Amino acid sequence: MMKKLILASVLLSMQWFSMHSHAALFDDKEARKKILEVEAAATSQHQLTQAELVALKKSQQTIEQRIIDIEAITKGQGLMDMQNQIEALKQEVARLKGELEVASHNVEASQQRQKDLYGDADTRLRKLEAVEVPSASAAPATKVSVSSAATATPPVVALPEPSKNTQEYQLLELANGLSTEAKHKDAFNAYDRFLKDYPNSALVAEAIYGLGYSQFALKNYKSAIITQQKVLDLHADSPKVADAMFNMANSQIQLSLLVNAKKTLRELITKFPNSEVIPAAQKRLKALEAIK
Repeated sequence: MMKKLILASVLLSMQWFSMHSHAALFDDKEARKKILEVEAAATSQHQLTQAELVALKKSQQTIEQRIIDIEAITKGQGLMDMQNQIEALKQEVARLKGELEVASHNVEASQQRQKDLYGDADTRLRKLEAVEVPSASAAPATKVSVSSAATATPPVVALPEPSKNTQEYQLLELANGLSTEAKHKDAFNAYDRFLKDYPNSALVAEAIYGLGYSQFALKNYKSAIITQQKVLDLHADSPKVADAMFNMANSQIQLSLLVNAKKTLRELITKFPNSEVIPAAQKRLKALEAIK
C-alpha cells in the first residue's frame, strides 16, 4: 500500500512538472514572436526614416544649387548690362518726350500760321474775284503768291487771277481749303480729281504736292514719297520742289528711313538755301544726326 501511495505521488509530481514545463515553453514562443514583430516594425520604420533623410538631403542640395545660381545671376555682368540698358532707355524716352512736346508746340504754331495765311489768301482772292474778267487780249494775269509754312503744311499755292480757267482755279482752291481744314481724305479726292480733269494745267505741280501732303496726313507715307518724287522729276522748276523734298524727308522719318531722310534734307538745304523750309529742315537734320 505504501508503495502504491509513493508511486501515485511520483506520477502526480511528473504530471505537474510536465504541465508547467509545457506552459513555460508556450510562453517563451509567444515572447519570441512578439520580439520578432517589434524588430520587424523597427526595421521598417528605420528604412522609411532613411529614405526620408535621403529625400531631404536631395531637396537641400537642389535649394543650395538654386541659391548659388541666383547669386551668380545677381553678381553677374549680364544683369548689370541689362540695368544699364534699361536706364539708357529711360533717358531716351525722356528725351523723346521732350522733343514730342516741342514738336507739338511747333505744330500748333504752324496750324495757327496756316489759318492766318489761308485767311489772308482768301481775302485777297475774293477781292480778285470781284474784279471784271479781263479780255483775251489783256496782259497776262497776275499771281497771288502765298508760300507754304516751314513744316510739312497744307499747300497754299500761287493761283492765277480768275479767267477762262475759273473752274480749274476753283477746284484747286477747294482742295486747298479742305487740306487747311484738315479734311485730308476729301482734300485727297479733290486733288486727284483736279489732276484727272486738268492734267496739262500750269497748276499741276501744286496739285501733285497737295496730293502728296494729303497722303502724308493720312499716314500713307510710302505713297507720299512716290507722289512728291513726281514733283521733283516732272516739275523741277516749280517753287513747290523745296516743300516736296521736305515732305519726303518727313515721310522717310516716319518710315524710320533715317539715312534717306538725312540725305534728302542735306540735298534740300544745298539746293534751296533761301527756302522758307530751310530753318525747319536744318533743325530736323541736326536732330537726326544726334541719333547714334
